[in-house]
Amino acid sequence: MEMYWVLLAAVFIAAQAQNNRNDGPRFLSRGHSFRTVVGDTLLLPCQVQNLGSLVLLWRRGPAVLTAASLMVTRDERFRLVDGYNLQITDVGPQDAGDYVCQISDRVARDQVHTVEVLVPPSVRASPESRHAAARRGGAAVLECRAAGNPVPTVTWHKLNDTNTRLGEGPQLQLSRLERGHSGRYACTVDNGVGAPLVAEFQLQVLYPPEITVERSWVHTGEGFRAELLCTVLADPPAEVTWYQNSFPLSASERVTMSARGNNHTLLIANVQPEDFGNYSCVADNSLGRARQHVEVSGRPGPARFTSAPLARAHTRYLLAFAVDSYPPLDELRLLYRQLAINESFQQPGRWHDVVIPAPEPAGSLTHRVTHELRGLQPGAVYEAIVQAKNRYGWNEVSDIFQFHTLGGTHTAHADELTPMFAATSRPRLASSILLALIYTLRLI
Repeated sequence: MEMYWVLLAAVFIAAQAQNNRNDGPRFLSRGHSFRTVVGDTLLLPCQVQNLGSLVLLWRRGPAVLTAASLMVTRDERFRLVDGYNLQITDVGPQDAGDYVCQISDRVARDQVHTVEVLVPPSVRASPESRHAAARRGGAAVLECRAAGNPVPTVTWHKLNDTNTRLGEGPQLQLSRLERGHSGRYACTVDNGVGAPLVAEFQLQVLYPPEITVERSWVHTGEGFRAELLCTVLADPPAEVTWYQNSFPLSASERVTMSARGNNHTLLIANVQPEDFGNYSCVADNSLGRARQHVEVSGRPGPARFTSAPLARAHTRYLLAFAVDSYPPLDELRLLYRQLAINESFQQPGRWHDVVIPAPEPAGSLTHRVTHELRGLQPGAVYEAIVQAKNRYGWNEVSDIFQFHTLGGTHTAHADELTPMFAATSRPRLASSILLALIYTLRLI
């Protein structure tokens, strides 16, 4: 019985072998789409059964790459591996396309593999120097032409503290340029193949000099020092010159000039009478000139009121203020007047002019003065200004100071005591008006 089954199996195997010899060739592998990266090695399978005496070809378009085991192409990157599998080393963009494994019979059976080559991004920057310059108010164009497969995206940023995103696309167009547009810009090119590329640009906005001074009035005294500071912004960088009364200054034992970044300093040591006057910080570049003035003066500084705005009495008020002056004070003048206040307006009264005796030399820079005002109206609001004089002259008129007395039908609160000309809004206007008033009163 066992022998019967062995014979039956042998017959089946022989019949199957005969059937195979009678069948034509057929592919055991299947066509695929391959995605590979530039520089990689790619293997395209082609496995055939019952090829017999037929010839297997590899074609790419009209070009024949292999015939049987013969390499037709002269490209050494191509070779057959493990039979008829086609291997491509160091794949390049030119290798993308359809590859056909074909049996050379009358039926012309074939198997197609589609190859897509993924190319990391590349970028061509314009300007090539990656440096662009334009005048303030003008325009600038930065360009990143990207290539790769898939098509890369291009994103623009300004490289500052926040890396501000500016947009997408091959061009970054900037118009109406201002000084703040200067700086570093970058385009990021990415298509998901390999690392993104970043191209950096430097944009230079050209503009004439702009000057700011730390103080337009510098207070000092004989034997002391004076320091003048001006900040200069310019591109191209400016040449800075200091002048005294329209004459250029030169460095000496007492006068030194220095620069640190945009800050330019004029230092005068052991100040002498001839050092007082008007100074100018002048900056020049190829686009223009700028000038700012600084006065060096021995006159007193403006008075600073130190008394509280709320009086402790109905008809008296103790006014206190401080004045900086290197020499002793020679004279002090006080102007005050009453204000009639209601909900809609302030109606000022007549100014009272008071000459305050000069205080004894303080032995320090700051002179503190108190003066009691008598005969005031109860529950009234007053305003006052002060001016001081030393041997160099009168100082600028102080800011307006308001105070009020106790009692009356209306007692003002502290938040009601807002100067008509606030120090933060119009001090120069108040000073000029009141200075003219003081000189008028002196003539009476």
